[in-house]
Parts: sequence; C-alpha cells; structure tokens
Amino acid sequence: MRALGSAVTLTAVAVITVSTPAWAQPATPKIAFIDIQRVAARSAAGVAAREQLEREKAGMQKEVDAKLQELKGLREELEKKGPLMTAEARREKGELLERKQRDASRLMDDLQKELAKKEQTASQRVLREIEGVVTRIAKERGYTAIFDGRLLLYASPEADLTDEIIRAYDQQNVGKDKK
Repeated sequence: MRALGSAVTLTAVAVITVSTPAWAQPATPKIAFIDIQRVAARSAAGVAAREQLEREKAGMQKEVDAKLQELKGLREELEKKGPLMTAEARREKGELLERKQRDASRLMDDLQKELAKKEQTASQRVLREIEGVVTRIAKERGYTAIFDGRLLLYASPEADLTDEIIRAYDQQNVGKDKK
C-alpha cells in the first residue's frame, strides 16, 4: 500500500511538472552583443565629439607653435647678437630665454592634460548615451543581456546588434546640439 501511495505521488509530481504552463517556466535567455568601440567611432555623436576634439587640439597646437616660434626667434637673436651684447645684456637674454622655455614646457603639459581631460569627458558622455540606447533596445526587444563583443570568445553574427545600436543612437541624437 505504501508503494502504491508513493507511485501515485510520483505520478502526480510528474504530471504537474510536465503540465506546468509555459508562463511558469523560465524563459530562454535572449542574448546579443555590440562592438561598443565601433558604435562610438561610427555614430554621428561619436564622430562629432572626435571632430570637436580635433578642432580644439588644432587650436592648442597653434598656441604651442606660436610659443615655439617665439623661442626660436629669441634663440636666434641671442646667437647672432650675443657676441655684440654686453655680458649683462647677454645674461638677461639668456635668462629670458630659459624662462620662456619653462613657460612653453608648462603650457604644453597643461594643454596635454586639458586635452586628455576633454577626451575623457567626451568619451564618458558618448558611452553613457550609448548605454542608454542599449538599455532601451534591450527592454523593447526583450533581451536578457547585451554584451560588449570584445569580451566574447564566440558569438553568432546574427546576435550582433552594433549596426542597429548605431542607427538608434543616431536617430536619438538627430537635431540635438552636438557638444
């Protein structure tokens, strides 16, 4: 009798397990990936950010070139007119040249740091915006996870959403003021 009761219980468990509705069973994960570097490089906002940085870099380079030209002029003046100057005038010109060289070196360091900070800020802004687009698309399409493709050992090309993310990101930024 005890065996019959156990068999009935096992049969009931088996029927319940087999007949569990689809909504109660865990969903099959829907996974995709993107190449985030490609999105940043090819999206309109990414291109605009890079172009803005290039313009700023060119402006900084002009400033550095002007300082270097000034240094070259002072050096040439000291070389040409130095022998004709008094020792005191030659010393003063030499000190002026050294001060200007230190100033130019500091300026170059400051501009490099400023440019690096601007690059980091622009990258973070673009990546934050891309993350928002990825999150929106993941929710709209029911993805369980979307990974950065650089970290995957294998992924089917059909799971690559990179181009779709670029289109969505560009569409989101149409008419926005590019920073």
